[in-house]
Amino acid sequence: MGEQSAENQQLGSKQRIRADLATAMKAKDTLTTGTLRMILAAIGAEEVSGKQARELGDDEIVTVLTREKKKRAESARVFADNGRHELADKERAESEVISRYLPTKLGDDEVATIVDSAIAQVTEETGEAPGMRQMGQVMKVATGLAAGGADGKRLSTAVRARLR
Repeated sequence: MGEQSAENQQLGSKQRIRADLATAMKAKDTLTTGTLRMILAAIGAEEVSGKQARELGDDEIVTVLTREKKKRAESARVFADNGRHELADKERAESEVISRYLPTKLGDDEVATIVDSAIAQVTEETGEAPGMRQMGQVMKVATGLAAGGADGKRLSTAVRARLR
């Protein structure tokens, strides 16, 4: 399951998850089947939240997946702290399944390049080099360029270091 076919790689995130769910069901992989069903339920809930139902884009799906992965990590920590190691292991295993659908994390050099690009773009838009007051503008551009490859805390730390 970790290896995705070339056809699956080209599918949108939601379609890829559905295709992998069918494969997991056929293989009787209960962990993956259950986790993918929970992911699809979370995506579905997000699609119908708000005033009008809508189809989520791949970047919004990454946001949902990141949130679900974070929930699993927090649950695993709580279970482990309370001596429920079997439940903590299950949460960690689900987190690993979710990780298959998240973009690979960017290295420090890649984050620095993204921050430099974001600063250059804001400089071009405003006509002057951004300072700490323009951090929000730089973060908005950097977050878009990172496309889920780096979390907001990591990006803000890098932006803050470059703007000083």
